[in-house]
Amino acid sequence: MNHYRALLGRPSLRRFILAGAFAFAAPTAVLVALVWALATAYPGVTPTFQVEYGALALALLGLSATVPTLLSAIFSGTLADRVERRHLMLVVTLVSLAATLGLMVDLTLNPTSRVALPGPPGFFLPMWAIPVFPLWAAITVATTIYRPAFNASLPRLVATAELGTANGIVYASAIAVSVIATLLTPALFPYVGVGLALGVPLLLFLFGALYLVLLEEHLSPPKRAEPRRFLADALEGYRFLWRRKALLEITLAALLINFFSAVAFVELGLYVRVWLDLGAGLFVGALLAGASVGSGVGTLLIARFRFERRAGQVLIVLTALQGVAVLGLAFARTIWLALPDMFLFGVLPGMFMTVFLSTVQATVPNEKLGRVFAADEVGSYALVPAGQYVGGLITLAGGIQFTYLIAGIGTVAVGLLTLGFRDLRRLGFDPQHPPSAHNETVGPIALAAQEPAALDA
Repeated sequence: MNHYRALLGRPSLRRFILAGAFAFAAPTAVLVALVWALATAYPGVTPTFQVEYGALALALLGLSATVPTLLSAIFSGTLADRVERRHLMLVVTLVSLAATLGLMVDLTLNPTSRVALPGPPGFFLPMWAIPVFPLWAAITVATTIYRPAFNASLPRLVATAELGTANGIVYASAIAVSVIATLLTPALFPYVGVGLALGVPLLLFLFGALYLVLLEEHLSPPKRAEPRRFLADALEGYRFLWRRKALLEITLAALLINFFSAVAFVELGLYVRVWLDLGAGLFVGALLAGASVGSGVGTLLIARFRFERRAGQVLIVLTALQGVAVLGLAFARTIWLALPDMFLFGVLPGMFMTVFLSTVQATVPNEKLGRVFAADEVGSYALVPAGQYVGGLITLAGGIQFTYLIAGIGTVAVGLLTLGFRDLRRLGFDPQHPPSAHNETVGPIALAAQEPAALDA
């Protein structure tokens, strides 16, 4: 506890944490509103078509951000390693704020005309849904650019030995804000409508921008002796990831984990409406909040297990257990069973994220950190849109329970598959030694202490 208080006692780190907490929590609150709006967009059709139309509309929401998000992920790390990271985060936060304001206007005006589309007989989208897709894409692109800059900045503020605890505080704070936002946003639906309820994430983006303005410290990446072309810089992140087998294996595992998670959770609105037979958007927010609370607990709890020297083994176990938690949702028919299961599901990714971030931050030189994070994101999230679309198709073919069974079994299988990744099993780091700019070895406890960490007390 004293360690947490000591870190939070640093003004620069405290402002940094608050900026990240608001920026990371806001997109989740936006997504709650959009998922519920699309899941309930077909009140006048038969129950069968409600499921089919809603599943396809949610799949399109995921697909709408596919190309722009992947393109931004390719270059986001290069930006983070070339420009002042605080300024970059501020610009993209303002982009998210503007897009959220656009969604508020669109969903408040709520044009009711229809746009016919290919699909099941009579499939259509309400006119208000058409602007939703590009505006949501803008938010996901901005978030994609924000993450590598933020994650690469933390080692500039804390020592290597503090990374596990600091990441826990950062993401537990973001999750705490997210819980409040994901409960408050849908709670406002019956009173002010989905459009005005988006004022909650709008305020979060605004506060995130203000705390970046108040953060006086510069978070520029380390200066390099020889400037390089933008494309050459971008490719270096992918080369680094390719050369370091343990990190590449994590990326491949995350690619499959995120695919199966997308299969399941793009259908969360339908899971609540059809499988749990609940008619209020608040329950979607409650499930997401339960997962968020669990994730916050996981981010704080994992540091107590001293995972650093056996990080790879911990990641393998957490993957398999995450699949078991998804399988639990396939058999939960009441909110009282689904909520604790979502809490458990959240604990596991929260632990996974903290272990992964701390390991990369501790084993990659800071001047390459943004590009490595971005390269991992491209690899890890490349199949998420495909997973969202496949989730819709599986739901159409076999129903809600079948979708969650496929997602759970698939995630458990990924955990079993990673048991065969030798370099991942051996992955770890010495928490007392930061990475050297000249030492790029990422594997079994192999970092030399050659340069002190940059601290901002």
